[in-house]
Amino acid sequence: MQTVRKDVVVVGLGAFGSAALWRLAARGLNVAGIEQHGIGHDQGSSHGGTRLFRIACMEHPGLSPIALKSLELWTALSAETGETYVSQTGLLYVGNPDSKAITGPQEAGVAVELLTHSQVVERQPQYNVQPGQVGVWDPGAGICYPERNVRAHVAAAQRLGADVHANTNVLAIEGTTVYTPTLVIEADQVVIAAGAGLRHFVPDLPLKHVPTPVNWFRPKDSFTLEKFPAFVWHFSDEMGLWGHGSAQDYAVKIGAHPLDTVNVEDAVAQAFPELDPKPFDVKPCHVTDSPDEQFLVGRISDHVTIAGGDSGHGFKHCAGIGELLAQIATGEPTYCPIDFMNPTRFASQVKNPADH
Repeated sequence: MQTVRKDVVVVGLGAFGSAALWRLAARGLNVAGIEQHGIGHDQGSSHGGTRLFRIACMEHPGLSPIALKSLELWTALSAETGETYVSQTGLLYVGNPDSKAITGPQEAGVAVELLTHSQVVERQPQYNVQPGQVGVWDPGAGICYPERNVRAHVAAAQRLGADVHANTNVLAIEGTTVYTPTLVIEADQVVIAAGAGLRHFVPDLPLKHVPTPVNWFRPKDSFTLEKFPAFVWHFSDEMGLWGHGSAQDYAVKIGAHPLDTVNVEDAVAQAFPELDPKPFDVKPCHVTDSPDEQFLVGRISDHVTIAGGDSGHGFKHCAGIGELLAQIATGEPTYCPIDFMNPTRFASQVKNPADH
């Protein structure tokens, strides 16, 4: 069995891992990435054609700088490749005035526009907005493209000299040594960004795998992104929808949260009368939840850094998370505070994979 030496090895090349590999390679490091499936596959949570891109992040004000860093990095990569990685069509939050969908974006520290009920109705007549509900417009938001972006991250890393081992299983991680069926990689640092598989490598983490369907609906009349922008709509604290229109096949992509309390077809019929409420396509997405729905990003030992637990809202941040992972692994100061994502916050000690 061949043994190689690297500065850093990245396990998992989905959203976070592919970005980490790119940003580590951009520093001139000798790096390798391992992915159990093909690059840009549909077996995890980094697929589905499109994803929401939000800057005014309602989940935590600390996320907005990370979304902005993703935008910065993707814009630079787009200038290099000629591909589009973000389409900034804007995003509309809808909900009751005291709901998280309205208060959260206003506390995110970026410029947004508060809309009255009548302004929401005037701007978006295809929404069946309920009395008393208002809106927040995030003008820098829109959609990004998961498969395309992941492949672009990996391709950029390879141009910078990274080794990529796709369709390769990781048998074990012992300290900073990673074992595959044909290769042993000894490294100074390990970054583990294995999505739902993260809990197998670091079983102390309180992560839950949540298979999540994403639905595509046909409009009764043609929709475009300009007419049907990205949205997050909280009907109540117990029910919400998110989604966006797409120029592709004039379809509308919609997901529900939380899954166990929302009948998607009934909710779509209530919210958007101009849509056929029966989805014509459903894609599985393997979401990994943390207890507080915040990411787990940071060191669990002097030589092992992890990223995961994105709870379904991680892709918009992935380029920025990749930059953070590169900074953490190399000991650089991070470009924004990351204490709220500390992976050890749920327990007094999260063990290194070498201890298992």
